[in-house]
Amino acid sequence: MLHADDDQAREKFGSVLKHKNMSEILMDHKLAALGDAYVNFIYSMALSRRTGSPQGAKVQSRVLAEALKRANLRELLPARTDRHKQADGAEALLVYAWIKGLMPLEDAVSILYQHEKPIEAFYSLILATKKRLHL
Repeated sequence: MLHADDDQAREKFGSVLKHKNMSEILMDHKLAALGDAYVNFIYSMALSRRTGSPQGAKVQSRVLAEALKRANLRELLPARTDRHKQADGAEALLVYAWIKGLMPLEDAVSILYQHEKPIEAFYSLILATKKRLHL
């Protein structure tokens, strides 16, 4: 659980995010940079829960790109967007929802934990995030 100071800092940071639509979120490079660390952390937490011992994992771009495609969000990116940039979009989306308080870290970890296959896990998480954003 986050401390009150952490909630206040996240709330203050979240208030400066003024994205008008899903495409703007997916193409935000600064969010993607933060999202990279966030996605690896929540996935590592889910794996740690599953195995019962600490795990550190890096989520592959192909996993995130495929999950984004299955969630029908790939079409919101420019036509020639490569797999790495698609993964960046997924990372930006997931951390954006956390910052905005729409997808608590515990919820994200729980959703990932429910699936053994990484693509399915992130597909489920992206779908749940998409629903909570209402964009």
